Amino acid sequence: MNDFSSRRRQLLLGASALPLIATSAPSRGAPNGPPIVIGLPLARSGPAGVADHQDHWNGAALAVEEINAAGGVLGRPLELKIVDTDIMTPEGTQAAFRKLAELKVHAISSPFVIIPQPAIEGLGGYKAPYLNGNTQEAAVDLVRKNPQKYWNVFQVDPSEINYGLMFPLFLEELAASGAWKPSNNKVHIIQEQIAYTQTISKYAQEAFKKSKFEVVKVTDIQFPVQDWGAVVQDIKRTGAGVVMVNHWVAAEFAAFCQTFTANPTKGALVYLQYGPSQPEFLQLAGAAAEGFIWSTVMGVYADKKGNEFRAKYKKKFPGVMGLAYTGMGYDSVHMLADAWKKVGSPDKFKEVCEFLRKTPFRGVTGVSAMNNDGQVGVHYPLQTKELDKGMAQLYLQVQNGEHKIIGPTALKETAFRKAAWM
Repeated sequence: MNDFSSRRRQLLLGASALPLIATSAPSRGAPNGPPIVIGLPLARSGPAGVADHQDHWNGAALAVEEINAAGGVLGRPLELKIVDTDIMTPEGTQAAFRKLAELKVHAISSPFVIIPQPAIEGLGGYKAPYLNGNTQEAAVDLVRKNPQKYWNVFQVDPSEINYGLMFPLFLEELAASGAWKPSNNKVHIIQEQIAYTQTISKYAQEAFKKSKFEVVKVTDIQFPVQDWGAVVQDIKRTGAGVVMVNHWVAAEFAAFCQTFTANPTKGALVYLQYGPSQPEFLQLAGAAAEGFIWSTVMGVYADKKGNEFRAKYKKKFPGVMGLAYTGMGYDSVHMLADAWKKVGSPDKFKEVCEFLRKTPFRGVTGVSAMNNDGQVGVHYPLQTKELDKGMAQLYLQVQNGEHKIIGPTALKETAFRKAAWM
């Protein structure tokens, strides 16, 4: 086993072995009575997903602790119930959701599940509100096509198609700013084979047809990637000024960065789709991460609200902070708490779902506004030009070992920097 694989294995085992972090014990004057239970279907072990799912748990646990310390909801304490979930198989996914339905939880909050339809179908006729961060248009289409059946299903963030649609616009804006001068207008796309990454690649290729940039090569990869060296050589042969890597596993992105920086394509802007959000990316990639760009359609802002959350989170969970599902886990619990308080009962599923649908929620990841036929978050700036009416897609760059927001302009922390190989 090489050094990188050994380090990755140690981090993965450490994450999967983490104890479930208990919320604060009830104190005098604390909420009492039967708990209001939120079910969390989470991957606790496995080849992928563990880091994002741990982030989601951490964010949700922090929100529960805050709410219970403030008196709970309707005088009752909140409680999290975790069901270990095999997100790599439809059977494993469906079994977890069936278990949550059997447990009669009052709501379900999940980060992504790779195959969302079995998850939704696993609930059967149990209609507790289900808030998810699946980021998949195919799952949203289920709701659009059968709202009478799926009225309890909400995707709080915009779908993955926006990664593809937005990337050419980001490049054009960056070039227009003068901060980046493309070495050429050629684009090389690397694409993994799951539906999520294939969809992003498809929409990106269509969007590039309307821009000054041109897709000249598409290279397929298969998880797990055994040899990034061959991919890096393919990138060098193409010589594109833009490289878009459509993948989703942080550890494999880290290995790519180490391989690429050892033999880079000079001048290329390299974009990694989403995966660097996971804490193990920076832990594994180390200095090799410097200069790479990535984005997320659901990320913790660096405004006043976002920074207050970041400070609280880092105090409770020291170390590298994930910037996507930490915020989603936290926001989802507060979103549900607001709905239960307004409706007056967590058992009135229909009324709670109506409130969630009709009431925009401003959280640490922006505004979840799901009053539409897919019950899905609205993308800023593609679906709304008003920042306070949608969820902004954040573009980030690794600078001095940290993720820094470089776009959109309204939320950026710092300017784009040329990477060392540029």
